[in-house]
Amino acid sequence: MISTTTITTPRRPFRTLFSLLLPIAILFTLSSRTVIRLSFSYLQLDNYISPESSLKESNSTLLQFAAIDFNEARDKKDIKQLLEGNFGSLGRYPFFSSSQHSNHLTSLRSPDSYRILFEFQKSLRNWSQKKWFQPEILCDLIDLVKHPIDRHYGLPNSNGRYPSCAVVGNSGILLKTEFGELIDNHDIVIRLNNARTEGFQRNVGSKTNISFVNSNILHQCAARGGCFCHPYGGKVPMVMYICQPKHFIDYVICNSSHKAPLLITDSRFDILCARIVKYYSAKRFVEETGKSLDEWAIVHDAEQFHYSSGMQAIMLALGTCDRVSIFGFGKSTQAKHHYHTNQKTELHLHDYEAEYAFYHDLVENPQVIPFLSGKLKVPPVVIYN
Repeated sequence: MISTTTITTPRRPFRTLFSLLLPIAILFTLSSRTVIRLSFSYLQLDNYISPESSLKESNSTLLQFAAIDFNEARDKKDIKQLLEGNFGSLGRYPFFSSSQHSNHLTSLRSPDSYRILFEFQKSLRNWSQKKWFQPEILCDLIDLVKHPIDRHYGLPNSNGRYPSCAVVGNSGILLKTEFGELIDNHDIVIRLNNARTEGFQRNVGSKTNISFVNSNILHQCAARGGCFCHPYGGKVPMVMYICQPKHFIDYVICNSSHKAPLLITDSRFDILCARIVKYYSAKRFVEETGKSLDEWAIVHDAEQFHYSSGMQAIMLALGTCDRVSIFGFGKSTQAKHHYHTNQKTELHLHDYEAEYAFYHDLVENPQVIPFLSGKLKVPPVVIYN
């Protein structure tokens, strides 16, 4: 009994102490688990990237990629050489050595050609000094393009836009349509790269208010006597974007023979168009192939990749028209590439599918189009194919 008493007497305070500590231990364990679980949850939230934010980051990468000009260094070098009067290195350009008109480049140092040389370098310098990104340039097209054309046609100097414009592409699908009357009913009809209308009036109409071309077209015209480049008549104004800096010599020489304005697009406008098309092309490539943007540069030959004349003509209409109708921009395996030629294949330096995606966003979802200035209200656009 003594031994039993001796044993039970010290256990009583221990049991009491244990009964007091046990709830505290349980509470501490539960609290610790809660803290750990909450800490882990916070850690997960810190590292979690929602699909939406991931998409935004991907879009940001596309925007940055679209802003890269792979030809910037080469163009600066060529412009510098041309401004210094060094034309000899330009033989690497296509048709440079074969074109009769290219002789102007090597004869500009003669005394009789001093005026041409001066105008050539002045025009090239003014154009090259504006080669920066400025999306607000679309808001300036009224002053840069519309006002000179209105003065030519004897219209009052108005800051308003044209009520309606039709941009007529050259796709062979037009041969299966009868859009001619509908096209001619627009206030302004813009045609591309001297595509003829004679014999195709039922399909493409006959009215032309603005001829939009790339400078390769003018270069070919300049090789002919009189610098003739007026399939729609000598009174139709021409708007042209520069493909190669050396084409300013064609502009200077041909401009004097044009009764109607021969306007060169602002280089800021060119850069805006280039970024939009490159964005849509890169986006399409990544989504459809899952490959990297580095591979896009290889597949599309980044140094040759370019927007089409049609795309830039549509951009011109966005800045100068209240309503824009697009005709003849679709493609079909059953149709020729151009309605007025036998060409059946597309040019690899363009991504027409990417441009079509841009056109459909103009119609359905213009607010998602990148690089456009918030100041520009995109007018209603309708696509006829």
